[in-house]
Amino acid sequence: MSGPDSGPEFYAGRPRPWRPDDLLNDNSNTERAAYGVVPGVVGANASEPVPPETLGGLVREFSKAAAEMAVEFGKGCRDIVGASLGNRDSVLVRSFGKVRDSYLGKTVTRLRGKLRFINEYLPEDKEPLHAWSVIVFVSFLAFAALYVNSESTVSSPTPEIKKIYIHPPSAARIMLPDGRYIAYKEQGVLADRARFSIIAPHSFLSSRLAGIPGLKAELLEEFGVRLLSYDLPGFGESDPHPNRNLESSAMDMLLLADAVGINDKFWVVGYSSGSMHAWAALRYIPDRLAGAAMFAPMVNPYDSIMTREERRRTWEKWARSRKFLYFLARRFPRFLSYFYHRSFLSGKHGQIDKWLSLSLGRRDKALIEDPIYEEFWQRDLEESIRQGNVKPFVEEAVLQVSNWGFSLADLKLQKKQRGKGVLNWLKSVLSAAQEEYIGFLGPIHIWQGMDDKVVPPSMTDFVHRILPGVAVHKLPYEGHFTYVYFCDECHRQIFTTLFGTPQGPLDITIEVDQSTLEGNTEEQEEVALGDSVPAQAKT
Repeated sequence: MSGPDSGPEFYAGRPRPWRPDDLLNDNSNTERAAYGVVPGVVGANASEPVPPETLGGLVREFSKAAAEMAVEFGKGCRDIVGASLGNRDSVLVRSFGKVRDSYLGKTVTRLRGKLRFINEYLPEDKEPLHAWSVIVFVSFLAFAALYVNSESTVSSPTPEIKKIYIHPPSAARIMLPDGRYIAYKEQGVLADRARFSIIAPHSFLSSRLAGIPGLKAELLEEFGVRLLSYDLPGFGESDPHPNRNLESSAMDMLLLADAVGINDKFWVVGYSSGSMHAWAALRYIPDRLAGAAMFAPMVNPYDSIMTREERRRTWEKWARSRKFLYFLARRFPRFLSYFYHRSFLSGKHGQIDKWLSLSLGRRDKALIEDPIYEEFWQRDLEESIRQGNVKPFVEEAVLQVSNWGFSLADLKLQKKQRGKGVLNWLKSVLSAAQEEYIGFLGPIHIWQGMDDKVVPPSMTDFVHRILPGVAVHKLPYEGHFTYVYFCDECHRQIFTTLFGTPQGPLDITIEVDQSTLEGNTEEQEEVALGDSVPAQAKT
């Protein structure tokens, strides 16, 4: 028997609800045709909607089906829990029964009775318990979103985003033997008056404009220093290198020194990640170096000669996002381009600590918010990325965490081991040669901030363990930027440590041999007398 709202006439022109019998009856198509639903008919006269043919339609239909299944599953779980715990013999009912008989339980029951009228405003097909749980949950999310939004609006107003500006080329450049051009910047005294020469490779996301940030020209003049900084391959105005490694980086530094007229030994300065190029110079061109000055020097965090404790003390200082970037650089370097394009290659300025996932101390955070630093950093960044090519930055990140081609232990001053065998022994006896040493013979100074979270002090401790002859200057309360950037007193301390008492530039004086000068005068007088004798004879 079918009611007035369940017969074929009622469902004519509309889809009939599905019934379990449809899975068992083979003649269900006939019955569905009687209700106005004909399978396989698609068009204007079809009762069922056209099945989605696009991928988006399939996804929407699948999402709807999954949501309905989740709702039914939740209702089933609710029924099971109610049947299991809702009977009188359950522990839950017995426990709540005691609470219900208490004063608090009676108060809640009376309050529910007074607020029961609110249920009249709910949809008729919704259970009050289910509806009110949804309302409370949504209200909680709404208030939480409003609170977070109001806090962010009051505490940190959205700053105006500044676009990156690429300046016209302005660097001095030299051509290397392989045809590449390398751009450099020169500060301080002239080449022929320089008492000391310094070459400073820059760190990641920097350029030749950095040098030693905030270093005054008067201090360079006082100590007679000539400072050269240059763009690494692919950075700034330097051409990229097709097969770049740390040995080629040291060779570029050597060729630059020869091209600009540095004939004597020079000092190399390494800061942060730029220190790996200074380490390479100490390894591959030690005969041209007078010494090295390092500031928070970075080493390979995957170095095999690191102890487990040294590695733990280093990695625990870094944020998870920075660890993830190191992992990508070591295992999947191609994925780095995605993160770089979304940060410093996006065409907009931002904060260096956010871009490079740096953990900064209190003093470092105060410094990077200073307008002087911000102006310097933005100009240096614009020069660094002027070519718009992500490859040099990926190469630099990979060099940091890959095999350097040498170990820091190779820089340790030690006696050269002679070959084994009788011939080598006889050669050493007959030649009576002096002991030969390998490693770097000059001084190495390291300045390390003890509150540095970018390059933790554990890295300097590791270097000091491998190279005990290194002079380490530990700086309490200093961070990664505070001692190097825009600190006049710090720069003076550094130069005094490296060069001693300031003596100014070299004096350019031309010494003339007095005996030679007197001889030339006598010759000139003889010539003058010889010219006067014929003149008297004619008279």
